[in-house]
Amino acid sequence: MRDPGVVRVREAVADDWPAIWKFLRHVVSAGETFCWPRDIAEPAARASWMRQSPGRTFVAVDERGTVLGTAETHPNNAGPGAHVANAGFMVDPEHAGKGVGRALGEHVLEQARSDGYRAMQFNAVVETNTGAVELWLSLGFEILTTVPEAFEHPEKGLVGLHIMHRGL
Repeated sequence: MRDPGVVRVREAVADDWPAIWKFLRHVVSAGETFCWPRDIAEPAARASWMRQSPGRTFVAVDERGTVLGTAETHPNNAGPGAHVANAGFMVDPEHAGKGVGRALGEHVLEQARSDGYRAMQFNAVVETNTGAVELWLSLGFEILTTVPEAFEHPEKGLVGLHIMHRGL
């Protein structure tokens, strides 16, 4: 695993999907961090991840343009709740622990602020995903509550889901 060097975050384009799908399918099928069906088909995954307005999808890339991770944002709710953003993040496991998630998180928070959101809320951060929990706490999120036994982890059984929030 090589060091990604400088990580740049940009809007995803349709041509990024094959690189995203390459690791997204493995992250989802592992069943450890995402509340998606572990056997999600590629068209359904693409429709969910490659959001269009009012959502956005981003990729983190290295100096060679290799996709290292991805994030998507959208309103957490419609209508009177649309001023609160929600987001999902995935880092290619080959590049985990190298600052890719932090780069994506910082970018998405700033973009959400620029897009006029007043806050960001995560509805389902798996409590055993300690790297993500630590990252979000370091970026100013707080755990509002933990829904007990709301996620079925393939190895650890029923574990909690954190609801996390921060103002923008």
